[in-house]
Amino acid sequence: MGFLDTERDALPLWLPVAFAAGIALWFVTPFGAQRLAVAAALLGVAAAGVLARGRLVWVPALLALAGLGVAEIRSRSVAHDVLVARTVVAIAGKVEAVEARADRDVTRVVVRLDAMPGLPERVRLTLRQAPPPGLVPGARIATRAALAPPAPAVLPGGYDFARRAWFTGIGATGFPMAAVRVTRAAPPATGAVTWLAAIRARLTAHIRAAVPGSAGAVAAAFVTGDQGAIPLATAQAMRDAGLAHLLSISGLHIAVVVGGAIWLTRRGLALVPRLALAWPLRGIAVAVGAATGLAYTLLAGAEVPTVRSILATLLVLIGIMLGREALSLRMLAAAAFLILLIRPEALVGASFQLSFAAVIAIVALYESRLGQWLTAHVEAEHEVATLARRLVGVLVTGLVAEAALAPIGLFHFNRAGLYGALANLVAIPWSTFVIMPSLVLALFADLFGLPWLWPLAGWTVAQLVALADWTAALPGAVVRAAAVPMAAYALAVVGGLWVALWRSAPRWWGLPLLAGGLVVAAAAPSPDVFVSGDGRHVAIATRDGLAFLRPRVGDYLRDMWSDALGEDGEAALVALPGAQCSADACLAEVVRDGRRWRILLTISRDLIPRDRFDAACATADIVVSDRRLPRWCRPTWLKLDRTRLKASGAMTIDLSARSTTSVAAAAGDHPWSPGAFKPQ
Repeated sequence: MGFLDTERDALPLWLPVAFAAGIALWFVTPFGAQRLAVAAALLGVAAAGVLARGRLVWVPALLALAGLGVAEIRSRSVAHDVLVARTVVAIAGKVEAVEARADRDVTRVVVRLDAMPGLPERVRLTLRQAPPPGLVPGARIATRAALAPPAPAVLPGGYDFARRAWFTGIGATGFPMAAVRVTRAAPPATGAVTWLAAIRARLTAHIRAAVPGSAGAVAAAFVTGDQGAIPLATAQAMRDAGLAHLLSISGLHIAVVVGGAIWLTRRGLALVPRLALAWPLRGIAVAVGAATGLAYTLLAGAEVPTVRSILATLLVLIGIMLGREALSLRMLAAAAFLILLIRPEALVGASFQLSFAAVIAIVALYESRLGQWLTAHVEAEHEVATLARRLVGVLVTGLVAEAALAPIGLFHFNRAGLYGALANLVAIPWSTFVIMPSLVLALFADLFGLPWLWPLAGWTVAQLVALADWTAALPGAVVRAAAVPMAAYALAVVGGLWVALWRSAPRWWGLPLLAGGLVVAAAAPSPDVFVSGDGRHVAIATRDGLAFLRPRVGDYLRDMWSDALGEDGEAALVALPGAQCSADACLAEVVRDGRRWRILLTISRDLIPRDRFDAACATADIVVSDRRLPRWCRPTWLKLDRTRLKASGAMTIDLSARSTTSVAAAAGDHPWSPGAFKPQ
């Protein structure tokens, strides 16, 4: 108990961790019966803890049970119809959101459809042509569209758009098959949400018009949080350089806006002697700063990093008013708990994990002895020594943040930047003291019809983009890794939290957990064969990269499968020696552990005579097809046709272990699972 007595002040930090663990269990436990068993086990642990009077047992158990319940309640509260099968149909409805994705030359439109049998309430259309005039939120449109259910993950453990669509209420995606007609113009914006969305859209368009190119897209992201226009190459360079956090409205942006509002308010009111003597300027300035931060959060779309930042900022401001510590791990814990209570699905998103991991690591650093030494004020110390210590502090901060972000980047994106700490030494001060003030001044000058500050603001942003491009192009700037197993990631998360949240020497017990995560990740076998959920594509892992049996493959599928092997998408494409392809099918032979495997893929819609296909099926170990295969097609191991893959989704195959993993097996009976879409 000596350790717990020493760490008494740190124990509350684990309460939101227990709550988050329950949410995580809900997402990773595939089937409802299993989730009920987990709930029963947690309830049993809590009961045992109560009987034994062990608060350290029953409190975390009940919080984990609460997290499990909150996730279930949230999933049921957003329940909606989901399209079952692909269809082409005439649709009409009201536009709810418009997102211009200049990086892909498309416009995404969320439409609330008029009631139609067999169709969901909300769909997302992707327009590859120029949108018609008047296509704005509130307008009514009509068109003929090809719709499909929200796309599930293209490999087990990969990014699952279907899960995101479930929690955002989207029941189908598609694209117009005819011109999109605006049948009724949008009425004047009414309601705070619609009004703010309209302001955000106009402000984004205004900034992009004032600052052309990628610099304008990045500038718009700084002000409104809209990243849709950022070119893919620029976005990837920012990620590889460790600067992607600057593109999300988060702590840096909120701090500049709130801090600037407080400083200007207090200084401005202090210029009036009567006010300075009679009014509580500090309290007024803090209130103005809080209101400004809230308005900025709403204007920026209230995404997870922004909400996390404004919650932490408000807690900091309250702490200042009460004379408490300005920023602490307890305040971050409270912010995390509030976000997860309202939006538990945020936990499994990279945005939540990246934003909280970086801030927790930095705050933990500055609450440690090393951090206190780096920030200490020493009376007799020479100015040069103080400056050197401050510079070391900035470097150490960057290194700690990068160390915290690296496992998350490797898990979600199969890549992590190495030079982010060095790039942030320049980028963070530049963004704080140059870019943000220049953008604010340019916007302020616009109010008086003076647009001449925009070239300067654009130049400051362009320098940041140039820094990202230069850093990302350095030799060894990016580390790639094959798909990280969930067990390895869980070990890394627990180990990282153990190091960050405890204060005394046992905190370093978390390092073996981190090392264990690395070992499990390194030892995990990579898939030998990838099969798409529609049965159209098969890829085989070779020593040189991925070999696709079908010659044409989309960039997204290619990149996701290549990332799972830790390979670059374009460099990974190779030819498979010995593959035999006709107009109807491809046959490939793969050798693993001394055994030769035969894989057959159909590539046409034409009828293949039984006398030819029967023999090919019988001699193949694995047959994959985007059509329903007849019963007489009996390969020696796996028959993955349209019927089987519709229920399983995309699959990966380990030939050495003779095992398969599917998207549906991981999703279980969660409502976004490929097997969960039932005819209505």
